[in-house]
Amino acid sequence: MAWPRTSYKYWKQMALQGKMLTPTFHFTILEEFLDVMNEQANILVKKLEKHVDGEKFNCFFYITLCALDIICETAMGKNIDAQNNDDSEYVRAVYRMSDLIHRRMRTFWLWQDVLYLLFKDGWDHKRNLKILHNFTNNVINERANEIKREEERKSDDKGTTLSNRKRKAFLDLLLNVVDDEGNKLSHEAIREEVDTFMFEGHDTTAAGINWVVYLLGCYPEVQKKVDNELDEVFGNSDRPVTLEDLKKLKYLECVIKETLRIFPSVPIIARELNEDCDVGGYKIMKGSQILIITYALHRDPKVFPDPEEFKPERFFPENSMGRHPYAYVPFSAGPRNCIGQRFAMMEEKVILSCILRHFWVESTQKREELGLAGELILRPSNGIWIKLKRRNTDAS
Repeated sequence: MAWPRTSYKYWKQMALQGKMLTPTFHFTILEEFLDVMNEQANILVKKLEKHVDGEKFNCFFYITLCALDIICETAMGKNIDAQNNDDSEYVRAVYRMSDLIHRRMRTFWLWQDVLYLLFKDGWDHKRNLKILHNFTNNVINERANEIKREEERKSDDKGTTLSNRKRKAFLDLLLNVVDDEGNKLSHEAIREEVDTFMFEGHDTTAAGINWVVYLLGCYPEVQKKVDNELDEVFGNSDRPVTLEDLKKLKYLECVIKETLRIFPSVPIIARELNEDCDVGGYKIMKGSQILIITYALHRDPKVFPDPEEFKPERFFPENSMGRHPYAYVPFSAGPRNCIGQRFAMMEEKVILSCILRHFWVESTQKREELGLAGELILRPSNGIWIKLKRRNTDAS
């Protein structure tokens, strides 16, 4: 049953699903996704090779397609090969839906479905949504049938299971999630979770990686520190990134965190108050719709002196002590925080370490030339334009 989003039952169901899903994002389970991240990062590097020592180019779409391939294979177990086929119907539908959703959010008279379907955008929305749902439904049915067949074979082939025949995907975990009473998620709930993971898990991460590339290209002294850390962890090897490597890339993690402070992938978070609240002496009533503007919050000079400066050292353990936990919320916070933040951090580290082990980045834009657009995510309207040089190591 699907309840209205304003009802108590709907939100109770969402809270239950969140509780059921949280264990699927345990770090040891996420380790299974590392192979996909490494493979797609290497494809990205090969795509970027043609730009070495060449003219400036816009890297935004390259990185976004890489993130899309990763999320498709890890979320659904489906390789859509977006990096080599960016003109697929599914890829076009993903990007068209993002644009339509943002346009509808800004146009309040289109919020009612009846009115929306009177306009071309409404029919376009319906058509693209059908493409996405059909794709996801087909994948879910296909994977569910595979699991069923494997379970039927277990008695005949005891030594072979699905887990060692085929990589597990987020979808496989969803198909096996149960609540305290032994109930599994419905087909609709699984599709909603996969769709959410698809939309929330690729654009935001892709934007984060692009912003890191941009800032490192603007601050060569910081890029050099990352370079030194990569040498310490990988030496001259171009081997795949391991879980142990991720733990050692501490300065790169600070770089990512500082980037998310300056350019939070989600620049605005919306919430509804479930109790009266006092903010700075102003009383805000229960039921109010509020916006948390992370882009502004992260620039509070009392918490982050010289807020426009790129200083990864802000996130060294000794410099983070005493900082209010809600002064920095790139993944939101509290019970509604981002369930996929560990996945995002893993993916960013893998892709960035792979890029930076091969190339030296130079940014060609000033901040004011980026054309920041606070849509569903924080995008550069004018792209991210960089130049690449080959990194001076034997591995490259």
